[in-house]
Amino acid sequence: MSSTDSPPPGPSPDLPPDLSSGLSSGLSSGLSSLRTQNAARVLDLLRTAGAEGISRLELAERAGLTPQAVSKITARLRAEGLVAEAGRRASTGGKPRTVLRLVPGAGSAVGLHLDRDALTAVAVDLAGAPLAERRAPLAFAAGAEAVVDTAVREVSALLDATGVMPFGVGVALPGPLDHATGVLHRVTGFPEWDGFPLRDVLARRLGLPVVVDKDTNAAALGLALAGATWSFAYLHVGTGLGAGLVLGGEVHRGARTGAGEFGHQVVQLDGPLCGCGNRGCVEALCLAAVAAGAPVEAARVLGEGAANLVGLLDVDLVLVGGRTVSADPELYVRGVDAVLAARARRVGGPPVEVRAVDGDRAVREGAVWLVLAPLFGRG
Repeated sequence: MSSTDSPPPGPSPDLPPDLSSGLSSGLSSGLSSLRTQNAARVLDLLRTAGAEGISRLELAERAGLTPQAVSKITARLRAEGLVAEAGRRASTGGKPRTVLRLVPGAGSAVGLHLDRDALTAVAVDLAGAPLAERRAPLAFAAGAEAVVDTAVREVSALLDATGVMPFGVGVALPGPLDHATGVLHRVTGFPEWDGFPLRDVLARRLGLPVVVDKDTNAAALGLALAGATWSFAYLHVGTGLGAGLVLGGEVHRGARTGAGEFGHQVVQLDGPLCGCGNRGCVEALCLAAVAAGAPVEAARVLGEGAANLVGLLDVDLVLVGGRTVSADPELYVRGVDAVLAARARRVGGPPVEVRAVDGDRAVREGAVWLVLAPLFGRG
């Protein structure tokens, strides 16, 4: 499939309208079997049960539904090819129970990570298992149209290689941006992107529904679905610095997708000029230390910013990742942990746990879940 070809032939299942809040208008019509949050909840339980499956009775208990309601929902899901029987399981009394499982091959999605200097595209099945992946260099400075050309070429090649027709494409990239409309704002260092309607342009070029979000939000979504914890902050240190926030089990984007602009909190009033126009931002100080070959100082600055965030939001966990962190994960964990532990001693209460994660993987997998999560009522 080239950048000008039409999508491969075949059915194009859509996302359910009542589960698509915050997604593009292209995801507005829905699979007939997923009309309600109850159906999405059942489907999510089947997803988390994995290949071993789960019985209808267990589904009813965990979803808080009647067995009759679960039977109707699973019958529809089976008719759509999303669910299949996975054998029988012995029960504590009576006849063995039939076990159901999600059918991973019943759907797919594409995740696209657009970093300032690199692109990664991944195709996954309905369970999130990878089918194929492509990487390519990228130059944000070349302008929006050039970046779109590269994105279309790589996604098209990915679809040609896998032969899948995905539900849609999730795009994760540096902010700020408007998640609801898919329009970029003034990306730090690249003011020419301001106002570019990335979602609509990509959707038109690819012939597929597209969802756009900040890379940090995408990563936070993927980490939350993987069971990170109820409330946490993910700090991504790459070519820039940002945060994804999960509060009460949900990604917190803010009214204008402005939450998590962690890198641009000012911590030194007379500090170095940042690309955002302010002085003494966490991002400017942290990346300057990295460039100067002083990772211990970079980790300390990151920790100071994290301490501000913890003091404001009282999260349970701080995760750090991104290419800068991946160069020495333990150093950054120790540096951030030292600052947070000192803060905890001053204000009282237990220290916040700090862990390192593979940030680039979290972003690309999170981009996929921008599309898939609403199917499971987790958008």
